[in-house]
Amino acid sequence: MRFRSLLVLVASGLAALFVVLNWRVFAGPAKVNLLLTSAEVPVGVLMLLLFALALLVLWILVGGWQGTLLMEFRRQTKELQAQRLLAESAEASRFTELGTLIREEIAKLRTELQETEHSIAATLGEMDDRLRKR
Repeated sequence: MRFRSLLVLVASGLAALFVVLNWRVFAGPAKVNLLLTSAEVPVGVLMLLLFALALLVLWILVGGWQGTLLMEFRRQTKELQAQRLLAESAEASRFTELGTLIREEIAKLRTELQETEHSIAATLGEMDDRLRKR
């Protein structure tokens, strides 16, 4: 269990224990000033309403924060996917260029090899002719 979860459980338990031990005080009516009027309300009910209001506000804030984080996460995921596709296409084009360059070099080497072969054949032919003439 996480430390925060444990801390929330301990705090909730202590608050519940406090309410149980002081129930007579919480259930007793008290005069409350509401700016425009005053009312006699049990303290426990008033505290419960304030607590519920605070929880509602916190729930709304956390929900908005989580929604913002989720949208940011999705945006970053899309950006990363786009960058990954860009990198993959760049890599593929480099491989294509490399393949083209290798094919060109092989063709050039074949041409040079054929020229060298013809040159050697011509030289051997000349040497053969010279030997026959002698």
